[in-house]
Amino acid sequence: MVREASRLPKNEQLIDTGYERKGNALTVQAPSFESLVGTDEATKPQPELTHIDSSGEARMVDVGAKEITERAATASCEVVMSAKTLSLIRSGSVGKGDVIATAKLAGVMGGKRTAELIPMCHNIPISQIEVDIEELTDGTGLRIEATARARWRTGVEMEAMTAASIAALTVYDMCKSAERGIRVTNLRLLRKSGGKSGDYVAD
Repeated sequence: MVREASRLPKNEQLIDTGYERKGNALTVQAPSFESLVGTDEATKPQPELTHIDSSGEARMVDVGAKEITERAATASCEVVMSAKTLSLIRSGSVGKGDVIATAKLAGVMGGKRTAELIPMCHNIPISQIEVDIEELTDGTGLRIEATARARWRTGVEMEAMTAASIAALTVYDMCKSAERGIRVTNLRLLRKSGGKSGDYVAD
């Protein structure tokens, strides 16, 4: 981080702040491990990026030795649009056809093809993908929720998120002639179960 010299404190060395003046710039000094010894930061488990090897290169994780268990994941996103466009969807008046039915089908198809779209994803034997679409309670668009299930060695979080994403993009494609400003937003994992890492539920 570099700040303009005119805004820097006059001190050449700023004690206990993590900042240090060098010439006309102010640099941020990251705390060393030694300075954190005995603190919560020192004992906090560090996250591991499993798709990055020791040299920093991307890799596909070997899941061959993992136990086969029941896996499930649910993701959601929102498609925000005008009341007029939502009314067209509701009344079945969109020129390309039934938006909801088509988006659900596209979500299922997209979820099954996740390994072809996301480079390091495994080709998982999917048991089921289910896509639900409903209107937002405030009338500003649609909420999409996708659930993926499999009995396998790795999770189906990406399958659920891909299904939700593709369903949302299909809504946009079918409605863009009515409204170019439709927004896809708030894509996130809601919950997942199975596997060594255990269950997860979003806040």
